[in-house]
Amino acid sequence: MEQSRPAQRGNNLDDVRRNNLAIVLGLAHVRGRVSRAEVTKMTGLNRSTVGGLVAELVDLGLVDEQEPDAANHAGRPSAIIVPRADIVAIAVNPEVDAVTIGLVSLSGQVLKRIRYDTARVPTPEEVVNIVGAVVAGMRGELDSSFRTVGVGVAVPGLVRESGGEVVVAPHLDWHNVPFSAMLSDALDLPVVSSNDASAAISAESTFGAGRGARQHIYLNGGASGIGGGIVINNELFPGVSGFAGEFGHSLVNSEGSLCHCGAYGCLETEVRQSALLAVLGLDAADSEQLENVLLAQFARPEGAEPQVAELVNKQLTFLAEALRGTVNIFNPELVILGGFLGLLYAAAPEVLESGVRDRALMGPRGDVRFARAELGLDLLMIGAAQLAFAPVLADPASITKSLLKSS
Repeated sequence: MEQSRPAQRGNNLDDVRRNNLAIVLGLAHVRGRVSRAEVTKMTGLNRSTVGGLVAELVDLGLVDEQEPDAANHAGRPSAIIVPRADIVAIAVNPEVDAVTIGLVSLSGQVLKRIRYDTARVPTPEEVVNIVGAVVAGMRGELDSSFRTVGVGVAVPGLVRESGGEVVVAPHLDWHNVPFSAMLSDALDLPVVSSNDASAAISAESTFGAGRGARQHIYLNGGASGIGGGIVINNELFPGVSGFAGEFGHSLVNSEGSLCHCGAYGCLETEVRQSALLAVLGLDAADSEQLENVLLAQFARPEGAEPQVAELVNKQLTFLAEALRGTVNIFNPELVILGGFLGLLYAAAPEVLESGVRDRALMGPRGDVRFARAELGLDLLMIGAAQLAFAPVLADPASITKSLLKSS
């Protein structure tokens, strides 16, 4: 019997060059602007190699080189590398009360953000139609001024990492929906979908509060509940199928309410954005005003109104209970709080910090610090766009001029 032949391996030099291109583009992507001298220093590559890599990225249409400000440099100044401003991704975030669509540049700048409020929880087909209509309205601008690499979708639910199937988005009542394929067919663009909190931690790790932290946890609170993400040694931990980070289903109240997952007293049933809106007299459409109204309560000389203070303290106490296990198990250096959880923390940080200190083990509680997500309303737009940019950042040479050429 003939033995099977070993799989053919790629050229090692090609692999090295592909990796080096990704490193240089990644530095420009994260920093926004970086000099050739800085790239040489950070990568350990020699100047001629860096020059060749930059020239290839320029030829691929992914970066530009700009003249430096000679007044701020001693000796011969080094050219500045910047991501091309016309390379963009479309970002999508479906929620129970709205669909938000954004346009995000390769440097992480949100160029456009459109929130389309819905009268009821949207179906997958309705989200596809809404996104299709918004993108059609931008088509002239997209074709004339930008080159679109793809679409990223941040979904409040469990999304299978391979293929982008939404296994379950309970608050949207979506089950086993091939959403990436549906949206890709409608827009004729590549689409990547992921859990919203996983997308958000990618954004915060790259551009926000997670920069420089190798081990950190992210928890996001939104209209659909609470999710999260885990970064270990600078790498997102997805779990086997991309479902890791469902902190919203941590037990925090053994006598609590029934959760849609079938358990009682889950974090996301006890800590809800809707309760905050209600106590402040706001409705779902006012969710973007929540920050100003809540923080104004806690900024008053006499303090927040008793019912508001009581709810915030109660929700932060439940959040501290959930974080007790997270801190003990993962021993993170940083916990980032986004969405309305970040707002709760900003209102009364000492309640959460003392709550975790009182509950967690002595070692892990001494290592952890807390921070509010820095990217605000742009967080999920940037996170969703990161999904679309990921193939470009991993292998810049795969993005051919024909793909990026404006229509």
